[in-house]
Amino acid sequence: MGTPPPPGSPYEEPRSPWTPPPFGLTAPRLAGRWRRLFAGILDAVLIGLVASPLTWDDWRVVSEGTTGAVARVPVGNGLLVGLIGFLYYWLLQSFWNGQTVGKRVFGMRVVRETGEPAGPGPIAVRQAVEIVLGWLFCLGLVNLAWILFDRRKQALHDKAARTLVVDA
Repeated sequence: MGTPPPPGSPYEEPRSPWTPPPFGLTAPRLAGRWRRLFAGILDAVLIGLVASPLTWDDWRVVSEGTTGAVARVPVGNGLLVGLIGFLYYWLLQSFWNGQTVGKRVFGMRVVRETGEPAGPGPIAVRQAVEIVLGWLFCLGLVNLAWILFDRRKQALHDKAARTLVVDA
């Protein structure tokens, strides 16, 4: 077998349990899984309240030209609701200290893996990956469940954006 890489090397094996990078005594702790769940539920309720007027069915009348049959067809605004959700997470986490309302209530924030504040770019990647995985039903569930088994409590969208959820 070979010798292990020297400490501090980029090829060093991950430490288990994970410890934050060396920021001194003020290194943030990883946020708890249950708090993340409850913060996510609170954020989903807030987005639902804002977007609920857009989710009521809007009916359009459609007629078939050859037979003259007329039908009422429900038309939703799913794209607009999705845009509201994306903007909620992206704007708040990018420009409000890495926090949404739910994360602020439960004392958490999103940071880069290095501990620096996550800017608009990584937050946009994080949310875009979460949305795409959410559209693919099974992968959306895998994404959410990933934090249960990951030693750094990262969901797949956190891994893609190289972010962590830590105590605020």
